[in-house]
Amino acid sequence: MSSFTMYSTAWCGYCKRLKATLNRAGITFDEVDIESDPRAERLVKSVNRGNATVPTLVFSDGSALTNPSPAQVHQRLAELAEVSAR
Repeated sequence: MSSFTMYSTAWCGYCKRLKATLNRAGITFDEVDIESDPRAERLVKSVNRGNATVPTLVFSDGSALTNPSPAQVHQRLAELAEVSAR
């Protein structure tokens, strides 16, 4: 089971770069294309004040990051690991 879902589109350059960086780091995640899943698009818009901004990452605890840097993703994953270790 992955720690987060990345909501993206096929044409998003930011999504492609973030996916490549996370893959190189061995970080696993689920991915959903918001253009082929209307529910996913609604979820992304609900997180981003009505905007379909990608990449949007939704973590296992329900928190979200929009267009994060790889460092922000690493930090959030470390925080989640710390909480689950308690």
